Amino acid sequence: KDKKKDKKSKLEKKLEKAKQKMDEEKKEDDEPAAEVEELDEKARRKAEKAAKKAAKKAAKEAKSSEGDDKPKEEVEKDGGNGEDEDEVLYGAPDDHAWTDTSHAIKESEKNKGNEPDTSLTHGPDGKKLSNKERKKLLKQREAAARAAEYEKQAAKASMEGAQFACSQTAVNEKDPQWQNSLDINIPSFNISAAGKILFKDASFNIAHGRRYGLVGPNGKGKSTLLKMISSKDLILPPRVDFLYVEQEVQADNTPAVDAVLKADKVRWNLLEEEKTLTAAIDSGDEDPAKFTRLQEVLDELNNIGAASAEAKARRILFGLGFDGEMQTKPTRMFSGGWRMRISLARALFIEPTLLMLDEPTNHLDLDAVIWLDNYLLSWKKTLLIVSHDQDFLNSVCDEILHIEDLKLATYKGNYDSFKKAERTKIKQQQKEWEKQEKRLRELKRQGQSKAKATENVKKNKREPGARSAKKQKEAVASGQETAKTQELIKRPKEYKVLINFPEVAELSRPVMEVNRVAFRYSEKHPVIFKEIDFGIDMDSRICIVGPNGAGKSTLLKLLTGEIEPVKGEVKRNPRLRMGIYNQHFVDRLPMNKTPIEHLRDRYQDEDYQSVRNRLGKYGLEGHAHDVTMRDLSGGQKARVVFVDLSLQRPHILLLDEPTNNLDIETIDALITAVNEFNGGIVCVTHDQRLIDECDCDLWVVENQDAIKWSAGFDDYKDKILTKLEKQAEEEEKHRASRLEAAAKEREAKLKAFKAKLNK
Repeated sequence: KDKKKDKKSKLEKKLEKAKQKMDEEKKEDDEPAAEVEELDEKARRKAEKAAKKAAKKAAKEAKSSEGDDKPKEEVEKDGGNGEDEDEVLYGAPDDHAWTDTSHAIKESEKNKGNEPDTSLTHGPDGKKLSNKERKKLLKQREAAARAAEYEKQAAKASMEGAQFACSQTAVNEKDPQWQNSLDINIPSFNISAAGKILFKDASFNIAHGRRYGLVGPNGKGKSTLLKMISSKDLILPPRVDFLYVEQEVQADNTPAVDAVLKADKVRWNLLEEEKTLTAAIDSGDEDPAKFTRLQEVLDELNNIGAASAEAKARRILFGLGFDGEMQTKPTRMFSGGWRMRISLARALFIEPTLLMLDEPTNHLDLDAVIWLDNYLLSWKKTLLIVSHDQDFLNSVCDEILHIEDLKLATYKGNYDSFKKAERTKIKQQQKEWEKQEKRLRELKRQGQSKAKATENVKKNKREPGARSAKKQKEAVASGQETAKTQELIKRPKEYKVLINFPEVAELSRPVMEVNRVAFRYSEKHPVIFKEIDFGIDMDSRICIVGPNGAGKSTLLKLLTGEIEPVKGEVKRNPRLRMGIYNQHFVDRLPMNKTPIEHLRDRYQDEDYQSVRNRLGKYGLEGHAHDVTMRDLSGGQKARVVFVDLSLQRPHILLLDEPTNNLDIETIDALITAVNEFNGGIVCVTHDQRLIDECDCDLWVVENQDAIKWSAGFDDYKDKILTKLEKQAEEEEKHRASRLEAAAKEREAKLKAFKAKLNK
C-alpha cells in the first residue's frame, strides 16, 4: 500500500509538471500580444513627439513672419515639459562635484532592499528548490539584509560626523574684546576622528585680513578642521561670519547668475519688495504709504550699491568659465562640477569675514585657476585655503599653517618660504636630538639606569625662551598656568612618499589606435569630438589640457572603453593592460573593507606584510591599514588605488586629474614615478607643476579636436592670459553699457514717482 501511495504521489507530481508546462506555453502565446501593445505605445509616443516638433517649427515660422514674441514663449513652455527636461546640458552626465568624502558613502545611505523579489520555491534556472536549498537561500538573504543595515547605519554615522570629537578652551562670551574681535585666537583645542587623535592641545591663531594656506600630509585633519569651524564645534567670535564652500548649489530652475545674486539676501529681498511696490503703483494703487516705502527701498538699494552687484556676479561667473549665455541658464542644466563652480562664485560674491576653501582648484580648468589666482590676490578679508597646488599657494598665501606633531605651526611667507624654514627647523631638531642622545649615553656609562638617565635629562631640559623655574612654579601655584611635563626630544622624521610603477615588457605597435572617432553624450548635448585620429604607443607621454567641458575626461573614457564612439572606432592591442585612475575608481572602493583586505582579495599572491609595506611606502600610515575605507579621507583612498595600479603592472597609465586628492609631497613622488615609468602615459591635469616637471607632450582639447601644442606649456599659458584679458575687456564694455542703461531707467522711474507724489 505504501509503495502504491508513493507511485500515486509520483504520478501527481508528473501531472503538476505537465500543468506548469501548459501554463508556460500559454504565457509564451500571450507575450507576442503584449509586445504588439508595447510597439503600439512606442509608435504613439513617436507620433506625439513628431507632432510637438511640427508645432515648434510652425511657431518659429510664425514668429519670423509676424515678428511676435508670443509663439517663442509658448514653444519654450511646450519644450520645457518634455521627457528630457532635467537632462544635464553643460558638463558630462557623470561629472560630479569633488568631495573629500567618498561618493560611495552617500550611495550607501540609499535603501539597499530594492532587489527584485525572487521566489523561494524556484532557482534562477527555473528548477524547484529543495528544503535544504531554501533554508540556505533564506540564511543568505538574512545575512545580506543585516550587512545592508550595518552599512546604512555606519554610513549615516559617518555622514553625521558621529566619529568626530572636538573640544577647546572655555570662552568668556561676555568679554567685550572677544565679542568685537575679527581675529581668531583659540589657545588650545583637541579634535579626534574615528578614534584617532588629529589635534592635541593645538593653538589656532589667525589675524583678520591675512591669507593663510593650511598644509600637511593626507589624513592629518586639514578638511576636518574646516568642517569643525563650519559646524560651530569650534567657537569663533560673533563678528566673524564664515563660509565653508563644500556643496554644489541646488539643481533647479534658478538661472546661474540669480543663484549667485540670491546669496546677498538683503539686496535680493529689497529688489523683490521694489518689484511688488512698482507693480502695485503701475496698476493704479495711489496709496501714499506705498510711494514713501518705494522711495525708502530705492534709497537703500542705492546705499548698498545694488546697481553694481549684478555686474560683479557676472564678472565672477565669467572668470570661472561661464559665458554670457551659460549665466542665464537654470542650474539644473549643469553637472555637479559646474554647480560647484556656482557655489564658489556665491562665496566670492558675498565676501564673508572668513572664507574657507577646500581644494578650490579641483573643479576648475587651467583658465579658471589662473583667473581665481589673480582674483584672490586682491582679497581684503581673511582667507583659509586647503590646496595641493604649490603654485597657487605661492601666489595667494601670506602665511602657511602646517600640521606637525598634532599641532598647528605658523610660518611667515608663501609655500616656498615655508619649505626653506621647515628644512632649517628639521636640521636644528636633528642637532638637538643628537645632543640629547649623547647625554643619555654618558649617563648610562656612569652607571645610571635608562629610566634614571631619562629623568635627569628631562629635568635639565630647558626650552628656549622659557621662564625661570621659580616664576613657572609661582604661575602654576596661582592657577594662571598648568604644570608642563617635560618630554624628550623626538627624532625628527621628514615626511617622504615613494610611488613606483614596475617595469613592463614592450608591446608590438600599434598599442592603441583612434580612427576617425566622433562622440556626443546625447542629442541634447553638444558634439564633443567631430573626427579625431591618432595613435598611442608605449613610448607616448601625453599631458592633456583644455577648458572644462571640451572633452578631456571624455577622451580618456573613449580610450578605456568606458564609453563607445558614435562614429569611428578605438582599437587596442589584445595583450594591453591599462592602469586607470580617476575619481570614480576611488569612489568605487568597497566601503566595508580595509585597504589590506581589499588588496589581498584582488591579488592572492601578495602576503599581509608585503601589502602593508607597499601601503606604507605610498604614504598611508600604519593605523589606516586596518581602518575601513568608509573612514578614510579622499587622499588616503587615492593611495590605495595607486598601490592597486602598481600591482596591475600596466603597459599604459591613463590618469584623470590624479593630483586632486593628493598632498604636495605625494605629487612630487608621482612626478618622479611618471618620469621613471617605461610604459605609456596619458594624463589629464590642471596642475601646473605636474605639466612643467613631467617629460610629456602637451595636447590641447578644444574646438571638437585634440591637437599637439608644440610650442610648450609657457606659450599655452601666455595664450590663455591674452585670451582672458581680451574677453574681460569686451565683457567690461558690455557691463558698462548695461549699467548706464539701468541707471537711466532707475532715474526715470524716480522722476515719475516724485511727480506723482507732488500731485
